[in-house]
Amino acid sequence: MNKKIRVAILYGGKSGEHDVSLFSAASVIQAIDPEKMEILPVWIDKEGHWRTGEQALLALEGKLEAKRLEDLRSTKPTLPKEIQGSSFPLIQWVEQVDVVFPVLHGTFGEDGTVQGLLEMANIPYVGAGVLASAVGMDKVVSKRIFANEGLPQGRFVQVHRHRVEKSMNDVIAELENSFAYPMFVKPANLGSSVGISKAKDRATLEKALHLAASYDRKLIVEEFIDAKEVEVAVLGNDEPEASIPGEIISSNEYYDYKAKYIDGKAVMKFPAELPEETLEEIRQLAIRAYQAIDASGLSRVDFFVTNNDQRVLINEINTMPGFTPHSMYANLWEHTGVSYKTLIEKLIELAMQRYEEKKKTSTKFEVE
Repeated sequence: MNKKIRVAILYGGKSGEHDVSLFSAASVIQAIDPEKMEILPVWIDKEGHWRTGEQALLALEGKLEAKRLEDLRSTKPTLPKEIQGSSFPLIQWVEQVDVVFPVLHGTFGEDGTVQGLLEMANIPYVGAGVLASAVGMDKVVSKRIFANEGLPQGRFVQVHRHRVEKSMNDVIAELENSFAYPMFVKPANLGSSVGISKAKDRATLEKALHLAASYDRKLIVEEFIDAKEVEVAVLGNDEPEASIPGEIISSNEYYDYKAKYIDGKAVMKFPAELPEETLEEIRQLAIRAYQAIDASGLSRVDFFVTNNDQRVLINEINTMPGFTPHSMYANLWEHTGVSYKTLIEKLIELAMQRYEEKKKTSTKFEVE
């Protein structure tokens, strides 16, 4: 009988996307085959404390099916007593788990910080590495890399929080000189549309800058693009593959947090209603963007296709996108022929492969 793979699922986190992470993690746990894998749930609370055992399971109540929750309670992994409590040193994981699935969105989870911790602990983990995670999280840095790679995109301006706090009028004047209204204001390092606003005039722009600055010290302001919103899922390590592109038709004025997670009225089209050559162009650009930041495991790449002339513009890349069966990433692969359960197993396999690949790299040097 094959030994079960022990998977630590990390969820929650010190991030504005904490609750989104809980739903993603519950979906992953629900889909994992208990005959193949043993799960160690690890909840990172909103203050950044790491919790196992009953505390970790309580965070999933109302999100994970009751029967699955009880199964986890009754088949608690056999861990040393000292790491069964409310918090434990990460280093003790090394001999306790085979792979970590960090289902964490946003800061302190998707931005390379947890990835660096797992690298230091020498534990295989799902998803992008330290560099790709950090670059993918920072919309300004990723856009600059895309520009260097010749990927087409809209215009943007970086703004720092200290300028918003000290010289708001100057910031607004500079932005009005750069863009016509409306314009989009976003925290540079956050996802799930948290902190994003569509500014239609000076008053809403000032409010939008204050909101975004409450979530990050660095902001990005982008020109409004009259376009379809199209997304592509990418999967793989050194030889990534792209799913069919899908189109989002938001229930709100733009694809905000409410449209994504609350009202459930957004319409998704698979594939996007675009000419075949445009769909293929989007897939190829998605792979180029993925490789440009040295991503691995998974990413969702978001695009605009302009309504007036059908130009394809890259918007952003998400290295740990929302991961419920209803999320765009999973939906894109489902319509490409890869089920949610298979997707999870493939991601764990890719994590193991990348870990083995890294072991080929020497960390010793001796002068002969």
